[in-house]
Amino acid sequence: MSTRYNTFIYISAGILFLFVARTLLAVRLPMPRLNDLFIALTVAGSLVVLLKGLGQIKISDWLIAMGAGLLVGVTMYYATLFTPYDFLGIVQGNIAQALTRGVCTCIAMLGGLTIMRQGGAVRVSLAQGDVWKTFASLFIGLAIGLPLAILNVFALQFTQGQSITWQNPLAALSDALQPALVEEIVYRFAFLGLVWLALQRSMPQSANWQAGLLVLFVHNFMHFDDLWFEAPFVALGMGLVMALVWGVPPTILALRRDLESAVAFHWIQDAARFLTGF
Repeated sequence: MSTRYNTFIYISAGILFLFVARTLLAVRLPMPRLNDLFIALTVAGSLVVLLKGLGQIKISDWLIAMGAGLLVGVTMYYATLFTPYDFLGIVQGNIAQALTRGVCTCIAMLGGLTIMRQGGAVRVSLAQGDVWKTFASLFIGLAIGLPLAILNVFALQFTQGQSITWQNPLAALSDALQPALVEEIVYRFAFLGLVWLALQRSMPQSANWQAGLLVLFVHNFMHFDDLWFEAPFVALGMGLVMALVWGVPPTILALRRDLESAVAFHWIQDAARFLTGF
């Protein structure tokens, strides 16, 4: 096998090891959730990239990153429908979660923007000064995401065996920013960018999509912490379905257009879910 695939194999093996090791240990010991572990790793990687590339960051990048962090922090503080797990099993309550999620989002955004300035796989149209493209991307993400958001509600009704319970629409729209902003910035921007950095020398022609594919599976499979040791084949099946239906579209949007379109797609999924009581 060509050595140009070595980095891809090493990264894949490292990700698989993290999933397997965490699952095996969680059977006997209290362990952080997979999402927490990947967020911590991504934030750490973003800090390293940021410190190395400080000269490439523009003032507008700092403003965008701080704005994203502030938006996440404020909406988390007032969140009523979105209740995240205790981060690393330690961070509890809306105030602590708001600070933690806001800071992590800000750092991940800065790391992703640093990589973007180095030619990274995912763009932020707002950071490139294209406000009109940002608005167009938000519309495109919403238009593509709406049919799948409706499908998701029906799927949740079927799998959870409960009917729709309408919630406060303002709370649903606001709280949906939490998973949309945090997960897309951390996973489909910063984490994808870090994987792209590792791959782009050995696989310059396909690094974008190879990184996107790896991050797609990580982002979808990390949702099934307990299910991995309770019913691993069920977790595998559900993860593959989620990856195909709800993971591929935002990945394509992020890689082919920009981060804003992926955020909009993700946001409409959770807005519909929160609005209908799931």
